[in-house]
Amino acid sequence: MPDLFNVYCDESCHMEHDQQKVMVLGAVWCPASLVPDVAERVRAIKRECGVKPAAEVKWHKVSPTNLLLHQKLVDLFFDTEGLNFRAVIVPDKSVLRHEDFNQTHDDWYYKMYFVLLRAILEPKSPFRIYLDYKDTHGGSKVSKLEEVLRNSKYDSSGQIVERVQIVRSHESVLIQMADLLIGAVAYANRGLSKSAAKQALVEEIRRRSGYALTKTTWMRELKFNLLVWQHQDEENTQ
Repeated sequence: MPDLFNVYCDESCHMEHDQQKVMVLGAVWCPASLVPDVAERVRAIKRECGVKPAAEVKWHKVSPTNLLLHQKLVDLFFDTEGLNFRAVIVPDKSVLRHEDFNQTHDDWYYKMYFVLLRAILEPKSPFRIYLDYKDTHGGSKVSKLEEVLRNSKYDSSGQIVERVQIVRSHESVLIQMADLLIGAVAYANRGLSKSAAKQALVEEIRRRSGYALTKTTWMRELKFNLLVWQHQDEENTQ
């Protein structure tokens, strides 16, 4: 039987009028069989750093007092074979022309999720995709995303895309890990540097990945894959 993969997704600054130009969608993904071990190792790191195992990891919580915790989580990601990350970076939401494509910002948001996920899915393996809870209206859009992904892979029976499901981030340590990596990528692309702790994590991820975090990586990069999306690419998402 082919391996079952889980994909854990989150985003940074996805709202249309949030006064932020940069938006990042990202996903941590791995064989489903690896998830229990990674979850236990995350809990062990939390205990080692004096943090309650149930405490939620978030990029916005990174500070000098908990930097070691987050550094260890970054090391866990890079040191664990089979644990991978992909992100789509939108440098400037203000130049989007939704009316030209007969779409709302919310429609475009889920198209970007399609761009994110289509490079992860493989035709010979089943995938379960988990999205962080966004709002009370996400159910119908998630169903549409599941439909579009299946259609793109000629997967009417759901043998590749088993399901797309909304979960809350406190329920999944791997969505929390995705939040951490996405936050670092977004921080780098916004050119921020006010937080020494966050900047230290950005530099560590740059060192471990070998990438600047602000440019598209090689398309076949597996461990840490980045795509800088431009609005000229809009037609390619239709």
